[in-house]
Amino acid sequence: MKKFSSLALLLCYLLSICGCAPLIIGAAAGGLGAYAVSKDTVQGNTDKRYEALWDSALNVIRTRGLIQEEDFAAGYIEAGVESSKVWIKLTRLTQATTRVKVSARKYHFPNMELAQDVFVKIITGVK
Repeated sequence: MKKFSSLALLLCYLLSICGCAPLIIGAAAGGLGAYAVSKDTVQGNTDKRYEALWDSALNVIRTRGLIQEEDFAAGYIEAGVESSKVWIKLTRLTQATTRVKVSARKYHFPNMELAQDVFVKIITGVK
């Protein structure tokens, strides 16, 4: 119980100095936790293979919109989805860990709902 209290106090402190509350998303895929890094971006680290994440990201974007730019080596996808611009960035952190970062903006305004949806579909779509 003492650890929980300490963790709760730490979280409250971090929220008070950040200026905005971080959003935490729990995806069913292996207990992955994602968090908002800005008003339009969600990111999380996973142990899924880079290649499988890339294929999943392409499948998600192709079903939702049009790919405007893609670069497998750089791990970058830019697309138009539902009147929004979506950017996906995959970064290999280690041989076994990949960071997935999804940003979405609609008419230059953050579209966090779309970013979250695309993020979760990429992670859960990995085969």
